[in-house]
Amino acid sequence: MDLSNYIETIENYPEDGISFRDITPLMADGEAYRAAINQIVDYAEGKKVDVVCGPEARGFIVGCPVAYELGVGFVPARKKDKLPRETVEASYGLEYGEDVIQIHQADIKEGQKVLIVDDLLATGGTVKATIELVNRLGGEVVGAAFLIELISLKGREKIQEYDIFSLMKYD
Repeated sequence: MDLSNYIETIENYPEDGISFRDITPLMADGEAYRAAINQIVDYAEGKKVDVVCGPEARGFIVGCPVAYELGVGFVPARKKDKLPRETVEASYGLEYGEDVIQIHQADIKEGQKVLIVDDLLATGGTVKATIELVNRLGGEVVGAAFLIELISLKGREKIQEYDIFSLMKYD
């Protein structure tokens, strides 16, 4: 199945010069969504994943069904002040400033093998911050999986020491 047939490109959104890759048509089609999730699960097989971690919010959409299929837990990486218990946090740069992501301290255990899952690898800032948090909590990142990778934004370079899997690549 060619999953790129289920990705809509919206030009000049959210601002001029941006080609937005919309995953909602893929999610709306049960067969395509299942195929995408299964490909990430296949990638994760053999990595002995203990837990999946996904950044807010589309990382939840992709990461939760992957965790379910693997039979492991899911740890959300959320924007600042969205988690109620004690957290660790990391900041990362955006095109227009800076943001902060947090994980509950107790949710990643020392030595756990963690798969990072998100919808999109663009500049790599969010995933790099998520990896930093997992590492600070003593987890071992065994891979990072994405539906889409935007090659021209060079996010892969920020996390090149990790095993990276992307289903679709765009310039």
